[in-house]
Amino acid sequence: MSTGLIVAIIVVAIIIIALLMLLPRMRATARQKQAERELHSRRERVADEQRQEATQRESRAERAEQQARMAEQEAQRERAEANLRHERASMHERGMADDELIADDERDRFAGVSGPDADRDDDGRTMDDRARAATDRDTDTDRDVSPGVRSGTTDGSATGQESSDYERGREDERRFERSRLTDDVRESDRTN
Repeated sequence: MSTGLIVAIIVVAIIIIALLMLLPRMRATARQKQAERELHSRRERVADEQRQEATQRESRAERAEQQARMAEQEAQRERAEANLRHERASMHERGMADDELIADDERDRFAGVSGPDADRDDDGRTMDDRARAATDRDTDTDRDVSPGVRSGTTDGSATGQESSDYERGREDERRFERSRLTDDVRESDRTN
């Protein structure tokens, strides 16, 4: 055998031995890389699932928020409708909406007794009657009005002289405050 052939056999044997020794390392490295790729794909798959779930939950949350806003607006509308009904009831109680209760053919029958159309002092105007009713002026049941004393004066000024504009203004403020407090009490009774 020639020396070249022996050297070639030795080189091939060394390469085979080296490959046999390196082969387990190469397989371990390949397994590790495959495990890394598999773990990476699992991570991406789970991350995508979580993102999809998050997107679905966000859309459900937005839908719930919109429904809550709609419910709040509905509640506000109902509250406004209730307030409107309270105001209408108040108008009916005070006789300010009698025209809604009386048909056109019944106007003559209820003339003089219906709310704001009633002309209490027979002067042909009802606006002054409503103003007096709102400010409590000219009510003979509450105070004694002497001749020569203007209605709306305080008891302390019933000396035959007209009270000053300031005193009348103060009295009107007191009446307004009393009526406002009464309205507040009525409103709190309604809400309870």
